[in-house]
Amino acid sequence: MKATIRAISRRQLLKSAAGAGAAAMITPASAADPIRIGGGMSLTGPNAGAGKVMQLGLQVWKDEINAKGGLLGRPVELIQYDDQSNPALVPGIYAKLIDLDKVDLLISAFGTNQIAPAMPVVMQKKMVYMGLFGTGVNDEHKYDRYFQILPNGPEGNRGLSLGFFEAAMTMDPKPATVAMAGEDTEFGQNIMSGARENVRKVGLKVVHDRNFPPSTVDHSPIIRAIAATNPDVVFVASYPGGSAGMLRAVSEVGYTPRMFGGAMIGLSFTSTKAQFGPLLNGVVINENYVPEPTMKFPGVEDFLRRYQERAPAAGVDPHGFWSPFAYAEMQILAQAVQAVGGIDQAKIADYIHKTTFSTIIGEVKFGPIGEWEKTRILTVQYQNIVGKEIAQFREAGKAVIVHPPELKSGNLIAPFAKARGA
Repeated sequence: MKATIRAISRRQLLKSAAGAGAAAMITPASAADPIRIGGGMSLTGPNAGAGKVMQLGLQVWKDEINAKGGLLGRPVELIQYDDQSNPALVPGIYAKLIDLDKVDLLISAFGTNQIAPAMPVVMQKKMVYMGLFGTGVNDEHKYDRYFQILPNGPEGNRGLSLGFFEAAMTMDPKPATVAMAGEDTEFGQNIMSGARENVRKVGLKVVHDRNFPPSTVDHSPIIRAIAATNPDVVFVASYPGGSAGMLRAVSEVGYTPRMFGGAMIGLSFTSTKAQFGPLLNGVVINENYVPEPTMKFPGVEDFLRRYQERAPAAGVDPHGFWSPFAYAEMQILAQAVQAVGGIDQAKIADYIHKTTFSTIIGEVKFGPIGEWEKTRILTVQYQNIVGKEIAQFREAGKAVIVHPPELKSGNLIAPFAKARGA
């Protein structure tokens, strides 16, 4: 059974959103009825690169669970709508999934900006909501049926920059100043908020702290403004377009602070690696999975082999190093459904809260607001990249883990210019 990928018009979305206040009808399910799992996904627009990776990870899981007899003896159907990378479309998508499609379980699209807009609809319907790479989404809501698979830890806004600044403080001599630049989006603001707290804790002086529009085309003026303040360390919070733009600007300007990087989503995409090649050397970013020897969790390499076999036909990122997290969130959801013997939302949420799950990304235990009980965000530095051949990124030693200590696979090369071979 193939996943159902449906188009949906703005009029349909608005109509569905308007009806979100109506209670969803609940009808008894027969053993032959599929268990419907629904969500949005960015399949077009700037987030499509990541969205399609995650979608294939979900499809691999769905095909495998169905080959084993499904969930509770029922086949699994995935219903996904393209949110076009547009957060404004998200509430209507989830209203439609719940009220019209009558889905049994909900999962999110990829990323904070696409997860957060669904929260009011999901909370009103009291559905379990599995988030896929969200940062700080539930900090204010504290909704007890929200869980997300990005290993930020209990302080999500700090998690994506903590390792960066702790790694920075290992330089000799220690850095004294930092410049920060973040996209003016929910993701960027959340990350910058956490970064400021981490900066205070390590004792760096902030010499530049600015937001920039996500629509920015030329990032060179931003880099020149940062360079004028002469910081030791530069931290950037950005989504794929901004990440590529900032790296391109750094290279064009010839700017080499002692350390450069941040929460620069998109630099880990294979297409971006192929575009920039050696220009990635020295950049320090947060990651979730890289093929380093410290990351060989049971089942992950076998899953990646299956993903990579299907990737060419699907036209998606051939490496798919984020896709294990999409698979793992479904492992968690399936284990909970099987354990409680049904799709009762309260029972599923309670089970997920109290259980430690074994997944292909390691053990996962959630804290009170659905974040991981302990952080496990990786901080990696790109090293020893030669040319633009993408096969090299499947090898260890290209995205070296410098933090956390228990997963460290190499040392930070500093300053930035040295890591770039200058």
